[in-house]
Amino acid sequence: MEKEKLISELQFKAVRSSGAGGQNVNKVSSKVVLSFDVKNSNAFSNEEKLLLETNLSSRLTNDQILILNCDEDRSQLKNKEIVIKRFLAIIEQGLYIPKIRKATKIPKSVIRKRLKDKKNLSETKKNRKKPEY
Repeated sequence: MEKEKLISELQFKAVRSSGAGGQNVNKVSSKVVLSFDVKNSNAFSNEEKLLLETNLSSRLTNDQILILNCDEDRSQLKNKEIVIKRFLAIIEQGLYIPKIRKATKIPKSVIRKRLKDKKNLSETKKNRKKPEY
């Protein structure tokens, strides 16, 4: 994953932040909206695009566009840095392939021990009964 190539494909838009903040909110566009088109990206191969589409399906729009917002800070530059870090983390999660679980055979000694324990328990329960004359 080439981070520089990815970042060059990102599209940013500065928007007025919502919520409390007084007069400054009405004047300054500090909120940053990042959008990334997964389908038309040149940074990923077709297999990686398919993997991203399946792993990030809940985060993508119908046009396979990933949209992220950040309005945590009053500075537009800091918000841009935060949203880029968040984007890179999401892409890493989307490209993660979990290891395939290998089924292991139960050792014979474990099976023998389990059967022996069962037999001992049944003997103990048999000994609790009243003897038959």
